[in-house]
Amino acid sequence: MGFTCGLTTLTDTFKLKVKPGKTYLLRLVNAALNDELFFSIANHTLTVVDVDAVYVKPFKTETLLITPGQTTNVILKTKPSYPNATFFMTARPYVTGQGTFDNSTVAGILAYESPPNSLHSSIMLPLFKPILPALNDTSFATKFGNKLRSLASAQYPANVPQKVDKHFFFTVGLGTSPCQHNQTCQGPNGTKFAASVNNVSFAMPTSALLQAHFFGQSNGVYTPDFPSTPLTPFNYTGSPPNNTMVSNGTKVVVLPFNTSVELVMQDTSILGAESHPLHLHGFNFFIVGQGFGNFDPNKDPAKFNLIDPVERNTVGVPSGGWVAIRFLADNPGVWFMHCHLEVHTSWGLKMAWIVLDGELPTQKLLPPPADLPKC
Repeated sequence: MGFTCGLTTLTDTFKLKVKPGKTYLLRLVNAALNDELFFSIANHTLTVVDVDAVYVKPFKTETLLITPGQTTNVILKTKPSYPNATFFMTARPYVTGQGTFDNSTVAGILAYESPPNSLHSSIMLPLFKPILPALNDTSFATKFGNKLRSLASAQYPANVPQKVDKHFFFTVGLGTSPCQHNQTCQGPNGTKFAASVNNVSFAMPTSALLQAHFFGQSNGVYTPDFPSTPLTPFNYTGSPPNNTMVSNGTKVVVLPFNTSVELVMQDTSILGAESHPLHLHGFNFFIVGQGFGNFDPNKDPAKFNLIDPVERNTVGVPSGGWVAIRFLADNPGVWFMHCHLEVHTSWGLKMAWIVLDGELPTQKLLPPPADLPKC
């Protein structure tokens, strides 16, 4: 059985009926637009077995963390005898940013069934409530993420790229940009809030990137010069620089087919450090390392896990920290990478990768269907 968790305005309460002494597979999806969520079921232990449709080494937890766009499969074993008992299933945000946010708790009910005509069928036990981590419990978030490991077995190998062809270092975070006519200026000195990758706030093109790439009509649509490292390095997690303005552009990274990529994503303290769930379309990747503070290219790679790192398609860049991922660019096409907090995506925290065709027929981008409307 599966269900989504998010903050909504519905008045109905979801109720999951279970039987004592049974084993259930719960498929969890964070469908919230702007909230990473803690999730727990009162008085029950969950066994995590899968994230983002990839098996992991099973581990037990009373609470899990799931960012927007992520999925998690857990095993729930019900108590052997709990007739008519009811338990809250609750979720609430994990928040590291500044400003106002919805700190409410969403709840569903796990309800044990009683056999018909049993002595307990008419007795209602108290409704048990779980204890969730604090809203800003980064320590729990970090420990939970560190428990996620690939199976790395003969049947389910962890095919982590051991050799890297291309290294990238991206800063992700907030900034400001000039207000345009009729826009609301939320930022200081006539500016508005913006978000960027390597100080480039993505400008949506008027033509589809994939269409422009396939037909070789990139001129005026995008440029293949997205910076592989920040153009102006600074103390990313220290005092913000005086200039918080971001640039705007439709820039992409172009990769030859089958390029092995290592990407380090660094959170910045501009307008406040914050956890950013980054999602990559078209690929799974391995999370080989993460930490707090500024990434140190001379020391941190020695601590990378290249044996059984978790394989995902969405990763939370730690608040005031960094995360390193590796993936093999073996899927031709144009692929977005963006923050899964909707407000940050709309502010420009996104970019695109173009993976070129390989030599074999099976390694080439398929043409669009004849009846596909053109953008």
